Amino acid sequence: MVNNNPPQPTPGGQRTNPLRLRVTAAAQSILRAGHPWLFAQSIRSQSRPGQMGDLAVIYDHNDRFLALGLFDPDSALRVRILHAGRRRLVDRAFWDEKLDCALQLRNGLFDDRTNGFRWINGESDGWPGLVLDRYDTTLVLKLYTAAWLARLDELTEVIRNRLRPERIVLRLSRNVREFAGQLGRSDGEVVWGAPLTGPVIFMEMGLRFEAEVARGQKTGFFLDQRENRRKVEMLAREQTALNAFSFSGGFSLCAARGGARSVVDLDISAHALAAAKRNFSLNESDAQICACDHECIQADVFEWLASNRGLKFSVIVLDPPSLAKRETERVGAIIAYQRLAAMGIAHLRPGGILVACSCSGHVSEDEFFAAVLAAAMKSKRRFSEIGRTGHPPDHPATFKEAKYLKAIYLKVH
Repeated sequence: MVNNNPPQPTPGGQRTNPLRLRVTAAAQSILRAGHPWLFAQSIRSQSRPGQMGDLAVIYDHNDRFLALGLFDPDSALRVRILHAGRRRLVDRAFWDEKLDCALQLRNGLFDDRTNGFRWINGESDGWPGLVLDRYDTTLVLKLYTAAWLARLDELTEVIRNRLRPERIVLRLSRNVREFAGQLGRSDGEVVWGAPLTGPVIFMEMGLRFEAEVARGQKTGFFLDQRENRRKVEMLAREQTALNAFSFSGGFSLCAARGGARSVVDLDISAHALAAAKRNFSLNESDAQICACDHECIQADVFEWLASNRGLKFSVIVLDPPSLAKRETERVGAIIAYQRLAAMGIAHLRPGGILVACSCSGHVSEDEFFAAVLAAAMKSKRRFSEIGRTGHPPDHPATFKEAKYLKAIYLKVH
């Protein structure tokens, strides 16, 4: 039943009484199983019109508490679940405990040679639609739903009191920016701490990288590929490597430290290639890296691979941006992944290694691996699979929709 005279929002943007929702029987089962999303079509009734960021409390058909979460009236994903099971007061202690839980999961994962990693990974850490990344003393808070904006000051205080950063930078997904602008918030602003003076320098496994935290892709760097970069470093000794869709040269720098004779960064973005050169310069004190011949080529990867069939490499990394950003692009993406793998295999020397990656959440692991293996079989070359990887431990994926990252390693004869 709708309340025709709902209370007005408090100055902080939150109503004094929660929004009460009742949901379908199917949604009750899904929420009890731990899924973190409630879609609009699953809501049977609500106590009043909801505003962006309202705290929504969900009940079953017997008026028993199911869960609570953040309400978004503009999205089909109407509520992102913060807590389920027993009723819980959402206060400062609630946020402190949630943050501590995420931090504890990362205890012992990194030594002092790595100060770039993810502290909070959205729904999988109980913070739906929010990620928090560390780049040395700079933290980047990225929001994928405007429902968090009304709590931004409170969250900033919780984070800075616990982690003591030099600054906190706010990043906003495209779907959030217009609403945020109405509240005076903008993508890339420093919401707490010292102003930015340029890219932030951080360390990963002893290597120094720059992160464009205010304007770069994701939160400034692809932290999720750390473990694959580590594996490529171990495979690179005395090899010639091609890093396709190279971005700022992370795979290339690891290959160089691993003893590669030469590495080629291939990307369509001149800006990304310039960043790759700077990252190599940041590590020029490493004799192994200095001994490696590093070349940057600006080109479309598909076109370059098709036009330079005579060039061969002993390690090829294919790490394209998402080829399926929506479900309607899934089939085309699978075809593109197979084509790309075939082109990569054609450029491998006998005994060479192909590292094929996907960050497309709409393409499943089985579909992606099948596409790459199909390309290998059609090549008529002998090959063996030497490994598969998924999400690194600081990027947990606890439900199906959260799984996006996968890679397969093939040795081709």
